[in-house]
Parts: sequence; C-alpha cells; structure tokens
Amino acid sequence: MLKVYAIDGIVPVVHPDAFVHPSAQLIGDVIVGPGVYVGPCACLRGDFGRIVIEQGANVQDCCILHAFPDRDLVVEVDGHIGHAAVLHGCVVRKNAMVGINSVVNDNAVVGESSIVGAMAFVKAGFEVPPRSLVLGVPGKVVRELSADELAWKREATRQYQELARRSLATMTETAALTEVEANRKRFRDASVMPLSEMKKGNSQ
Repeated sequence: MLKVYAIDGIVPVVHPDAFVHPSAQLIGDVIVGPGVYVGPCACLRGDFGRIVIEQGANVQDCCILHAFPDRDLVVEVDGHIGHAAVLHGCVVRKNAMVGINSVVNDNAVVGESSIVGAMAFVKAGFEVPPRSLVLGVPGKVVRELSADELAWKREATRQYQELARRSLATMTETAALTEVEANRKRFRDASVMPLSEMKKGNSQ
C-alpha cells in the first residue's frame, strides 16, 4: 500500500492512473499526474516547495527531487528522469530526459526534447536549449539531437508509461522462490535497447 506523508496540512496528490512504488516517499506538496511512473526508493520532498510530475513522465528508482518555497520543481509531460538522478528547484520541459546519476541544480531549465547525459551536472540557472545533448561536469551543450535519438527517447518513455500500467495491473508483494522453475518466463520486447546499441545498428 502506498504511504505518503502530509506536512503542515499539505497532502500529496497521486492520480489514480499513476503508479508510485510503495517504497517511494512523497512528502507534502507533491502532485503526480496521470500515467506517471515513480520507481522504488524515489524521494519527492515537497516540504519547502511544490513538486509537479506531469502526465506520462517517469521518475525512476532512487531519484531525489526537492524544491524551494514559492518555486515549483516541474517535470513536464513525457519527462524522463533516469536512475538516481537529483533534481533541485529546476524545470524539465516536455519530452526531455535527465540521465542516470545526473544532477540538475537550482533554477536550471532542461529544454524541450533535450537529453542530459548520464552523470552530467547542470549548474544553477543554466538553460539547456531545446533538442540539445548536454554532457559533462559542468554540463555543456555538445550538439543538437538527431531524429533517431529523439525517436529512441520517445520509445524509452513509452516503455515507462507501459510499465506504470503493468505495475498497476500486476505488481504484488510476494515470497521469493527457492529455485528456478522450468521454462521460466522472460520479458521480451524487441523495441527496447540501450541508445549505444541503437547507434551501432545505424552505423552498420
């Protein structure tokens, strides 16, 4: 069962079509929209300012989101926040992605359909232009994204929207098996691949 925490009388809001893992923590002024996926051990701390996760976005496992008073931290429609990323007082525009273990700092804006690469640091106040790739510490715009990269991003986000639906429909707490059963089922979806593999395929 989902546990959320009110503070100063402000209670998190979770749309019925969103999936928030029971181990995630939502505190105070947090608004989670329809079709959103929030992964295990994510922490959305709306104890200073408002956090808004808009329709179809995902916030993956172990992410930390925190906001300032009177300033909203927003992940817009189809935003994609990778494993263990940290967002602080920033805005992630529509269809943008923040990669694994990246940090986006105060008052920064990640532009629409942009990608912040894994382990990058987007410094306070930095504005990432639309359709841009940002890499490094501190993060720098290295180039515009290709149509193939944007298509890969949209598919990756679609997979998390589907995961939200799958999780709502089938995820249950259970006991572990003690041995592997015969003909054990696998997850199969040919459309899912790392971006690096997609690039290799296109270069052949």
